[in-house]
Amino acid sequence: MSTNAAVLATGRIFGLDSQLLFDILFQGVAVFILFLFVGYLLINPVRKALEKRQEKVRMDRESAEKDKKDAAELKLQYDAKLAGVEQEKMEILSEARRKAVKNENAIIDEAKAEAGRIRASAEREAALEKEKVKEEVRTSIIEVATVMAGKMVEANMDSKKQEELLQETLDEIGDETWQSK
Repeated sequence: MSTNAAVLATGRIFGLDSQLLFDILFQGVAVFILFLFVGYLLINPVRKALEKRQEKVRMDRESAEKDKKDAAELKLQYDAKLAGVEQEKMEILSEARRKAVKNENAIIDEAKAEAGRIRASAEREAALEKEKVKEEVRTSIIEVATVMAGKMVEANMDSKKQEELLQETLDEIGDETWQSK
């Protein structure tokens, strides 16, 4: 009860007086100013850092989405190129086969032409050789016939027989042959 007696004697509840109220008000204003100051010095930079961080995260997300779209596009292009490469491979192989057949035919035609030229040359050489052999045989036959005739004439002919043969030959040849030359 002594507390009640003190309250009754001073007339205050909880010891509130004007000085205490002024101190509480001053401390409240000081805390408010401190919050403003701290907010200005600390909260604004933290808020700016958080905004920058959010912006960076947003940019990274947009960049990732763009990269994902680009990768999907590249994959589609790659798949299309793969399909095109298979077709191109088939076309190249087909073209190579056509060229090989064409080259093979050209080589065969060239070989046939060369064989024809060689054959024609061999036939010409054979014909020339045949003519040469015929000429040599004819010359040999003439030489043998001349030698044989000479020996027969020596053995069987007398001067009367020689004159008859000469006269027959001249009659066969006749005057026209001598005059035409």
